[in-house]
Amino acid sequence: MTSGGRRKSIAFFIVLGVCLSAGALALNIGWVIVNWRQAGMLILGVLAFPLIITGVVLNTIFLVREIRRNEQHGAFINAVTHELKTPVASIRLYLQTLQSRDIEPSRRQEFYQIMVEDTDRLLGTIEQVLHAGRVGARLRLGRPTPVDFSAIVRECMALARTRHHLPDDALTYCESLAGGSTPRVLGNEDELKAVVSNLVDNAIKYSGSQVHVAVALEQPEAAHATLRVSDQGVGISASELKRIFKRFYRIPGAVASRVKGTGLGLFIVRSVIARHGGTVFAESEGPGRGSTFTVQLPLLPPRRPHRGRRAGESG
Repeated sequence: MTSGGRRKSIAFFIVLGVCLSAGALALNIGWVIVNWRQAGMLILGVLAFPLIITGVVLNTIFLVREIRRNEQHGAFINAVTHELKTPVASIRLYLQTLQSRDIEPSRRQEFYQIMVEDTDRLLGTIEQVLHAGRVGARLRLGRPTPVDFSAIVRECMALARTRHHLPDDALTYCESLAGGSTPRVLGNEDELKAVVSNLVDNAIKYSGSQVHVAVALEQPEAAHATLRVSDQGVGISASELKRIFKRFYRIPGAVASRVKGTGLGLFIVRSVIARHGGTVFAESEGPGRGSTFTVQLPLLPPRRPHRGRRAGESG
């Protein structure tokens, strides 16, 4: 179904709900007029009328929500299909070229590099879908362990810089930790890497041609760490700030629609952070003004220095 057809379906159910409400009101008023002498029936009608209206309104709301959910699911299927089909088609084209022509070694290496990047993109899409399924099913990947969150952030930034071929000044990082301590989180390292990677990749993808992404890790107090990922990209309207963390949701608009994705990244971020006892929220001054995503995570108490036994001290 096209977007225009979906809008007509939503409008139809809204109009249907209004018509049913108006019909119920008219019938109830007519019935009261005819039976005004029967006090018992009048009271029953007055009590039943709000229930009828409530049922009609709730039915309309549920229908509209179901239509929107189906729309988002359809958009997700289209996005995933595109994300899977495009790199496969690209790899096949380069393989056919290598098979049918005599290519210079330098060009051959270039083709190999492009195919590796397409393979990484394909694996990334598959992993994101699987990760979203695990998160949705509330499955944990092993037992939680102490994790160096600072090391995770630096590693994910290095990978993003390499993957997107960014110069050093396009992706900057600053760290402000209490007493130079290591921010340790009790959790799953792979899940936390997925959080940081999704936030950094989103900031880069929605920055357009001029990428300026700033990542900051702060520890304002011993018990919590704060990660901020800021960009100067397309920005987010106030009405979209709470919706962007929903499963399959993608920001509408011509600029955002050109950005490739499945609508799962921020859903994974919110779910993983919640499972680690933290919070995540987004801020933006509006379209074209960039955005900032903030993650707050509880930390393990700092390690106490180990005191060795002095000479002559008995156990």
